[in-house]
Amino acid sequence: MVSGRSLEAATALVTGAFGAAVVVSSLDNGIGWSSAGVESGTFPFIVGLVILSGSVFNLWQGWLHAQAVILGPSELRRLGQLFVPAVVFVGIIPLIGMYPASALYVFGALAWQKRGALLLAALAAIGAALALYLIFEVTFQISLPRGVLGALLGF
Repeated sequence: MVSGRSLEAATALVTGAFGAAVVVSSLDNGIGWSSAGVESGTFPFIVGLVILSGSVFNLWQGWLHAQAVILGPSELRRLGQLFVPAVVFVGIIPLIGMYPASALYVFGALAWQKRGALLLAALAAIGAALALYLIFEVTFQISLPRGVLGALLGF
């Protein structure tokens, strides 16, 4: 079971780490004024400070106003049913490429949710992969990952 305090703390720490990374990386680019004007790291530095400040505020508020259990066993199971397939999808992209991976993900998600509407799921999966191909490869001429399978097939 997940309490509101631990969820707020985890979220604040993740966003705080992101804000700190932005602050540190913008220091490398330079902050302040130069003879040419504002240096390139000034705006990211300010944004990083805002993110970091918001994260500290959320951590403080989450700690002061502790909530009861937010995610029980059934909610965690539903969250896992959403999260695990997404992790598998991202994990198989280097192996089989973006287009087959997206088709399998859409097919699996729809077939599982609709419980047996396999034709609809297959059509949607093919449509999603085809739409990705047309948008990225044809329209924008951006090559998405083809994976090991694409390399074996000569793409």
